Amino acid sequence: MSLGTNIKQLREERGLTQEQVADKIGITFQAVSSWERDEYKPDTEKLIKLAELFDVSVSALVEEKQSVFATKKAIYNWEHMKTYVKTTAKNLGLTNTLKAVTFATEAHMGQKRKKSDIPYIYHPLNLACHALSMNITDDAIIAACLLHDVVEDCGVTYEELPVNDETKELVRLLTHCKTTPENRDEIMREYYSKIASNPKAALVKCIDRCNNITTMSWALSRDRIYRMIKETEMYFPELISVLKEEVEYSNAAWLLKYQIESLLDVYKRLM
Repeated sequence: MSLGTNIKQLREERGLTQEQVADKIGITFQAVSSWERDEYKPDTEKLIKLAELFDVSVSALVEEKQSVFATKKAIYNWEHMKTYVKTTAKNLGLTNTLKAVTFATEAHMGQKRKKSDIPYIYHPLNLACHALSMNITDDAIIAACLLHDVVEDCGVTYEELPVNDETKELVRLLTHCKTTPENRDEIMREYYSKIASNPKAALVKCIDRCNNITTMSWALSRDRIYRMIKETEMYFPELISVLKEEVEYSNAAWLLKYQIESLLDVYKRLM
């Protein structure tokens, strides 16, 4: 498809009129109309403004699309993952994990992943399966993967968590308070510093970041994607270093470093 066709398709997908697009980027609607008819092409400044308005990359605007690819927001069925985690926990005697599966499923009931119809429980279950696939079978770690968001997002207190003190401490480290643009940097520095003090918390956070990076292309705005990239590059090298120092997590550290950095590189090239 041509540049004009791309602009028209993106505008219509977002429910915008030519007048609304023109008003938002400071031009006339006749200019938008001429772009969509491929009579004229927007200059670089206007291309950037269009990309920001439509929340896509500039390349998504200018490249001719020879085919349309099917995309997935979920790769695995969350109920199958739940069964796998519960079965594995029973076989390995992971008592905290067994309690955490049920508790997390109930706590996140009705919640959805951002900009999707995917049940939120898909995310913590994905973390637990990711850890198990790397042969991480520590009960506190798998349980913390499942519970890492319940205090922050579900109005649950630490005292209500049906797990041992070690798991509660991991959830506490992985939970941060709400931030504002003014205090975010300070809060996040303290947050990641505390996580780095505990290798198990660092492991859960790295797995969490892997999963969040894979979904940010459709779940986050371009500004939030930029912030996620910068934050990841600022704080996660230290967390990976913490994991490398632990013999039992050294293989996981290698894989997580590769996953995080390769995904970030893909985003950077596309943006």
